[in-house]
Amino acid sequence: MENLQRKFKLSISWQALFSLLMYGFMYLPLVVLTVYSFNRSPFSAKWTGFTWSWYIKFFQDGRILLALQNSLLVAGIAVAISAVIGTLMAVGLARYNFPGKQLYQSISYLPLIIPDISIAVSTLVFLQALWIGLDLKTIVAAHVVFCLAYVAIVVSSRLVNLDPHLEEAAQDLGASPVQSFILVLLPELMPAIVSGCLLAFILSMDDLLIASFTSGSGYNTLPMEIFSRIRTGVKPDINALSVVLILVSGLSFALAEYVRLNAERKRSGQ
Repeated sequence: MENLQRKFKLSISWQALFSLLMYGFMYLPLVVLTVYSFNRSPFSAKWTGFTWSWYIKFFQDGRILLALQNSLLVAGIAVAISAVIGTLMAVGLARYNFPGKQLYQSISYLPLIIPDISIAVSTLVFLQALWIGLDLKTIVAAHVVFCLAYVAIVVSSRLVNLDPHLEEAAQDLGASPVQSFILVLLPELMPAIVSGCLLAFILSMDDLLIASFTSGSGYNTLPMEIFSRIRTGVKPDINALSVVLILVSGLSFALAEYVRLNAERKRSGQ
């Protein structure tokens, strides 16, 4: 019995050590990045003192702010379009049967597995074939392609756990199909829709390849602007920008968890 307990404690200690190493490997670079964003030296390799100047410089940099505005605009519009179409697509695939359903479903989720470079090149060739000029609208159109798939797959995972007869019960009580969708099904899907939108928003903000191929001259997004600057070395103002983006991502995750927990609390209360 004592040998068994000793082996069990040894197993737990190895698991704890492995978990600590894995979390350290993932998050220690973020800690180092955060610390060096307050470094007074313009070179990240040597610590010379604490300062807020790089954050002030970041918020006063017109090019960075314009690129951030472009990224927010692209991500916001792309996610809004994807939320509507992706939700309707997920509901249609889950609730209805029609010819070619399996083929359509497979094609709809292809952006999840196709490399970004393939999507970027194919989108650029398609736009050039139609003689469409490149600007922010073409970036939005390209981002909708992959944002749509992410929203749809998250909503689909939620639909699997829902009773398919909810809408039928609402219609038996006098609701129209549109009313049953808006008043019954949509509130149940809202946590998944919000989660899918937040995931798609972060992926859109993070995209570099597709935006680089589908943007016109003078329409830089934030990843494009960062990439153009780090060719000569990583400066502390880029570190400060990265910390701000990490905080925004963390807040987005916290918001998604809050929405999910709040929805579960309401359902359990009912």
